[in-house]
Amino acid sequence: MSDTGELFELPLKELHERAGARFGAFAGWSMPITYPLGVLKEHLHTREKAGLFDISHMKLFLVTGPEAGKVLERACPIDTGLIEDGQSKYTFFLDDGAGIIDDLIVTRLGAKRFMVVANAGNAATDEAHLRQIAAGYDCRIEPLDRVFLALQGPAAETALRDAGLDLGALTFMHGTEPRPDWFASRSGYTGEDGFEVAVPPAQARALADRLIADERIEWIGLAARDSLRLEAGLCLHGQDIDTSINPVDAGLMWAIPKDLRESGAFVGADALRTAIAAGAKEKRVGLKPEGRQPVRAGVALFDEAGNPTGRVTSGGFGPWAGFPVAMGYVSASQAKPCTKLFAEVRGNRLPVEIHPLPFTPHRYRKG
Repeated sequence: MSDTGELFELPLKELHERAGARFGAFAGWSMPITYPLGVLKEHLHTREKAGLFDISHMKLFLVTGPEAGKVLERACPIDTGLIEDGQSKYTFFLDDGAGIIDDLIVTRLGAKRFMVVANAGNAATDEAHLRQIAAGYDCRIEPLDRVFLALQGPAAETALRDAGLDLGALTFMHGTEPRPDWFASRSGYTGEDGFEVAVPPAQARALADRLIADERIEWIGLAARDSLRLEAGLCLHGQDIDTSINPVDAGLMWAIPKDLRESGAFVGADALRTAIAAGAKEKRVGLKPEGRQPVRAGVALFDEAGNPTGRVTSGGFGPWAGFPVAMGYVSASQAKPCTKLFAEVRGNRLPVEIHPLPFTPHRYRKG
């Protein structure tokens, strides 16, 4: 959101208006929520063919210089020496208490060159946090003005190639600079194979026009993006993770190398080691409601004896899974597959069952 309180607008807003988008506020931006196809069909089209998402609300930071790696190792629980050129890593900014300020993707583009992709709602906080850490280091932090497009689904690679951008050599969680001032990675937020491509605003319209002219591709809004990521068991910062939650409870320790858990000097390292030693007090789990009624974020969870045991952080219907899906946190003792719980919805307690994540298998291109 701007200093005047107005929502930021996407550079390609006119294109979305012409496509019939319905807009809504998200993370300070006016964003396409749905298109005439509707949420259900947008979701299924992405799983079956290819969905095009405008994610220009997200922020890219180019981090360069002789000590760029040292800055990122202080800011995140990663070892940049183990990241190969072109490789991407999922990681976090943690606060001193090991709370998750933001989850990020860091890509090494060269010996002294990294791309950091941050969430929209945390962009200003992330930039200030990174600059504070970088003070005194030989490192430059450059926020980039880019249009950011995500193409997701089984037809993404061939459709992108037919539009003139061949990224078939990339495998999942790898990135490249295919043209001057462009950045592309084989990644996404749907559980499908796909790509995220950042281009200068002056070149974005031509790329978007070529892509959307392909009959395999449809514009997809934020509503379907949310249901897709929820089926894929992926966290939304501000709901499933935030500064009140550490990676231990969130079930995200897989993203932190074992040696760094024991000896890392990143921000929040001591608090994280304390959390590891204590063990998870609660755990993030998948939740499958009985019947067809979804449970939503904020709903309280109870055990079979009626004792409070947790909360729902994300919930809705999974069009591809074919049933309601949700994520939330439950006490560690209850966090076992098939455990029966109850969600309180408008005074009624609906049966839910702990379900393995993801609800639909990931289909990433890993090799």
